Amino acid sequence: MAVAYDFNGRNVLVVGASRGGIGAAIARAFQDAGAEVAITGAEDAPAEADRGRFAYHRLDVRDQDAIAALAAGMPRLDVLVNGAAITRRGEEMEAGFFATVLDINLTGSLRMALAFRGHLAAAQGSLINIASMYATFGSPQNPAYGASKAGVQQLTKSLAIAWAGDGIRVNAIAPGFIVTEQSARSRQNPDHVRRVSERTPLARWGMPDDLAGPVLFLASPMAAFITGATIPVDGGYSIV
Repeated sequence: MAVAYDFNGRNVLVVGASRGGIGAAIARAFQDAGAEVAITGAEDAPAEADRGRFAYHRLDVRDQDAIAALAAGMPRLDVLVNGAAITRRGEEMEAGFFATVLDINLTGSLRMALAFRGHLAAAQGSLINIASMYATFGSPQNPAYGASKAGVQQLTKSLAIAWAGDGIRVNAIAPGFIVTEQSARSRQNPDHVRRVSERTPLARWGMPDDLAGPVLFLASPMAAFITGATIPVDGGYSIV
């Protein structure tokens, strides 16, 4: 990653990177490419492997005052990665929890984007949202998550148009089945694990590091004429 991309002198904030999954992999890749990286999470501290590696901010993306304080304390930001999300397989039909998922996954992404719009405009920077292949698939086990990620994909398009005049590019990636703490519950079912691998043309589950390259690409000058796009990163699962 450090050879392919140079982010020296750039400041990056990865939201939702405390549990050692996709967000953490993206944060590490930016840091390895020379960026100054900060991360947020809902936990008191990040995963043990990342403690001391990044500036860490405990943050609930539903807390507008906390978001404003974080933005006020950051004089510069070149790249914002919106990855805060929750899901609870098989429990998302309950209306109250459904609303919570949307508030964190979708509205939380909007709150963060609005808070840092000025920073990104000043830097002619990049906003990258983490959507999901469930933005386009129905999911009987994760209806709230799917709805929220469909919203994230649509929000990406809308902000790309609205903020193009500010020089801000807004894009997203749509991960497929990735080995993370979030997918641990579903991976307890060996039949599910096997079916995913059999359907995926690349014949495996993704790993968090598989997401880092596409994000760095979207944030780099190599993607200077790309905005409003959502790139699937799913091993081909969504084309079958």
